[in-house]
Amino acid sequence: MKNRECLECGEPVKGRIDKKFCTDYCRNAYNNKVNKDSKNLIRNINNRLRKNYKILSELNTTGKVKVTRTKLYDRGFDFNFITSIYTTKTGNTYFYIYDQGYLALENETFLLIKKD
Repeated sequence: MKNRECLECGEPVKGRIDKKFCTDYCRNAYNNKVNKDSKNLIRNINNRLRKNYKILSELNTTGKVKVTRTKLYDRGFDFNFITSIYTTKTGNTYFYIYDQGYLALENETFLLIKKD
């Protein structure tokens, strides 16, 4: 019978023939190391989306309001992070972060809306 070693710590593995780790701790540590880069990317994107959503929610308390680009920038809004785009039949393009959206108007002004 072949001796199996834990993929994380190298200790002998006892139990089922397909078992790869000696403990749950080693299994979690190994998987956290393997997935570290992709999880960090996802975590960073989700944090940006959460921040953008919070900014739009705080500024748009009535469901529809106009704000300036400066007001959004001053609060830390990042226009590169959205969850969807909707283009109307008239050609207007709304950018959404979940149910909070914005439409670019003239003179660096934005219409903030909330989708019901």
